Amino acid sequence: MDYPLLSAFLTMAFFFLWILWIFLLVKIIVDIFRSHDLGGWGKAGWLLFVIVLPFLGVFVYLIARGRSMSEREMAKVKEQEQVFQDYVRSTARVPTQADELSKLAQLRDHGDISDAEYQKAKAKLLT
Repeated sequence: MDYPLLSAFLTMAFFFLWILWIFLLVKIIVDIFRSHDLGGWGKAGWLLFVIVLPFLGVFVYLIARGRSMSEREMAKVKEQEQVFQDYVRSTARVPTQADELSKLAQLRDHGDISDAEYQKAKAKLLT
C-alpha cells in the first residue's frame, strides 16, 4: 500500500533534519575558529576531523568540547550586551540629579521661576 501523506511527511522530516545537520556543522566549524584555547594545529586537526568524518567528528566534538562551546557562546553574548549597553549610555545620556538641580538653579537665577517654586521642585527632585 502507498501512503502519499506519510511520504510527504517523511520527506519534510528528512529535509528538516538535513538543514539542522548543516546548521550544527557550521556552528561547530565557527566554534573551532573562535576557540582561543586551541592552537593552530589543534584547530586544523579538529577541522580536518569534522570535514573528513562529519558524523563522527561532530559527535566527538560535542562530547569533548560541548561545555566549553557553550561557555564561549555565553561569553560572546555578554560581550555583545556590554558593547550595546555602552553604546546606549554614550548616545542617550540620562540626566543626573545634579544636572536637574543645575537646570533649576539656572531657571531661578534667570527669573523664570520663583524661589518658592525652586524649593518645591528641588524637594520633589531629591525625594
